[in-house]
Amino acid sequence: MLKGLTTTFEKGKTNLIIGRSGAGKTVLLKLCVGLLAPTSGAIWYGDTNFSELSKREMRAIRMEIGMLFQGSALFDSMSVEENIRFPLDMFTNKTKKEKLARVNYCLERVQLDGNNDKYPSEVSGGMQKRVGIARSIVLEPKYLFCDEPNSGLDPKTALLIDELIHDITIEQDITTVINTHDMNSVMEIGDNIALLHQGKLAWQGNKDMVMDSNNEILEDFIFASPFLQRLRKGVADK
Repeated sequence: MLKGLTTTFEKGKTNLIIGRSGAGKTVLLKLCVGLLAPTSGAIWYGDTNFSELSKREMRAIRMEIGMLFQGSALFDSMSVEENIRFPLDMFTNKTKKEKLARVNYCLERVQLDGNNDKYPSEVSGGMQKRVGIARSIVLEPKYLFCDEPNSGLDPKTALLIDELIHDITIEQDITTVINTHDMNSVMEIGDNIALLHQGKLAWQGNKDMVMDSNNEILEDFIFASPFLQRLRKGVADK
């Protein structure tokens, strides 16, 4: 349950939601995309109170939202091309040629051009995640929500996914919101970070402010690992 939480996600930046399990990260993400309705308060998209919209009116906002799911959520029976094209088939009247051009652009943008005819089972976990990113941006969204995008990935691949999401966010001026527990993501692409604790906003800042913070909840969360404790001590000793 969230309690009196007020925060703003910034356009053209990667906005990270962090916190321990049960802190309210997933609830906040579901509220933002309309999978849950707030019992009090409101979710705003610009000047629009999303929480007061009818289901039909919400659809217009959702058309501007891209989603990257934790497990990529690809259709096993569809090729890479068909997976990415799916939102275009569902929500647009584009011609087959226009759809293919958009799919190919998205594949190229995530460095997977030429993999149109492969199936999810034929590509690696990291490639599946990139297919998921391509599908999430195929409708040219204004907002991109990512649920644990680095889950199950090795550190090198996770870094690639972080950089890819960050670069796309800047290039396309998207408001990107990422639910994550990955501290590498926090320190690499944390343009705007919201730390949740027991349903409340415990701290907000950016990656450059983390090391100098005196917030005890943030310190307990960020520096839980011995490696980061040593790193912080090294910074303090300089």
